[in-house]
Amino acid sequence: MKKNILLIGGSQGIGFSMAQKLHQDHNLYVASRTKEGLEGLQAKHIPFDVLTDSLDVTLLPEELHGFAYCPGSINLKPFKMMSLETFEEDMQLNFFSLVKVIKTVIPIMSEGSSMVFFSTVAVGTGMPFHTSVAAAKGAIEGFAKSMAAEYAPKIRVNVVAPSLVDTPLAGRLLSNDRKREMMSERHPLKRVGEADDIANIAVFLLSQNSTWMTGQIIGVDGGMSTLNVS
Repeated sequence: MKKNILLIGGSQGIGFSMAQKLHQDHNLYVASRTKEGLEGLQAKHIPFDVLTDSLDVTLLPEELHGFAYCPGSINLKPFKMMSLETFEEDMQLNFFSLVKVIKTVIPIMSEGSSMVFFSTVAVGTGMPFHTSVAAAKGAIEGFAKSMAAEYAPKIRVNVVAPSLVDTPLAGRLLSNDRKREMMSERHPLKRVGEADDIANIAVFLLSQNSTWMTGQIIGVDGGMSTLNVS
């Protein structure tokens, strides 16, 4: 029997890569602002903006076996230049909207189901100019561990914490060859991440191959969080 998987934000970047890997072998539901790029996939698209909409569960199956929340932000500035509004916006998109959606879908998560959230390497490894995004993603990590404890053994909850990934979200940081080279050199594996690098781990966490994993923060970061090779 095909499992029912819901992706929040699966029309580009890591979410789209996940959709490409999941659509053939699962009943895939993608809730996002646009369905551009999804036309060729076997997926049901649900128009949805996490900041303004409430998710209509009548458009979902009676039971979900997997869930992933993909929306995120990258606001990198010195703290003195970071407005309070930016902190509030990052927290709203990354954390509070996640909580709102979880409140909606938790009643239909099945026994043995899996939830996957996304953080950043900057939560566990202090980095300058990351105060806002690290705070918002740090909230996700704490929330995920508490949820994993509260809902075990019924629902597994894990977090993927990437470093810089070549997606539209990171376009400004990788806008030319010089920037790409500089960002690549910061990583022990000497390249920035690709969407597939992160999607592969997220799909694994949604699968039956990870049924003894919950409450984990998994770094997929080219060695950034644990190695110093400079």
